[in-house]
Amino acid sequence: MPAVGLSAAGPAHAADLAAVADPAPPAPAAPTVRSPSDWRYQATLYGWLTAIDGNVGVRRLPSVAVDASISDVLRNLDGGLMGSFLARNDQWLVMTDLVLARLSHDGQVGAYGRSALDATISQTIASAAVGYWLPLGMPNVDLGVTAGLRYVRLSSDVTLTPQRLPFGYSGSSSAGWLDPTVGFAANWRIDDRWFVNALADIGGFGAGSKLSSSGYLGVGYMWTPSISTAVGYRYLYENYESGNGNGGSFRYNTTMHGPTVSVAWHF
Repeated sequence: MPAVGLSAAGPAHAADLAAVADPAPPAPAAPTVRSPSDWRYQATLYGWLTAIDGNVGVRRLPSVAVDASISDVLRNLDGGLMGSFLARNDQWLVMTDLVLARLSHDGQVGAYGRSALDATISQTIASAAVGYWLPLGMPNVDLGVTAGLRYVRLSSDVTLTPQRLPFGYSGSSSAGWLDPTVGFAANWRIDDRWFVNALADIGGFGAGSKLSSSGYLGVGYMWTPSISTAVGYRYLYENYESGNGNGGSFRYNTTMHGPTVSVAWHF
């Protein structure tokens, strides 16, 4: 989740002291203490330029290697929506993240391009986690442990039209799984403007996928107390396999990775 750092500055106070004959020394001002219930929020929109590496297989067919660069993905991208939301106080944090993307590809396959292939793939990645800030005693560094869930769903529609036949073949398939995750979140406020964020988790453990892991590292800048931007790098690894005795199976073992850019609203 890019740009998860939150900044807050307490208001300055001034007081006029009345003149007296023998003034008593003023009492020291009590330090401002933020209540654990004083929640702060952040809504973020971001773009993730991904490359995809791995293997994908369906039914009894052998797995096929996938090696798509960022330019390959952008060339076939129909649209996408990516965003996150963070709520935190001095003890707890709640994070959510959503990625929606749709890709399509059409072309000629077979000897001499005799058949037309039209394929569409839709992907949903939804994550949520609850965390607890560890008492490090460092005013500009926060480190928390997290536990959550990640849902991944893939669906595809394929149409194959042979050149010499009056009909074509079309089919669709989908797979979805839910993974428990554990991880950490970290924020380093370098100064009043610059900050560094890091997120990582691991999950699956056979409950949904065999193994799932994600990570993010980014650098951000607070333009105002309410607006920040950040650039970073993110990856997501999923190793999922489903099957039955009738030969129906789906295998998805891939890594999505690439740079991110984000803008966030703090309130």
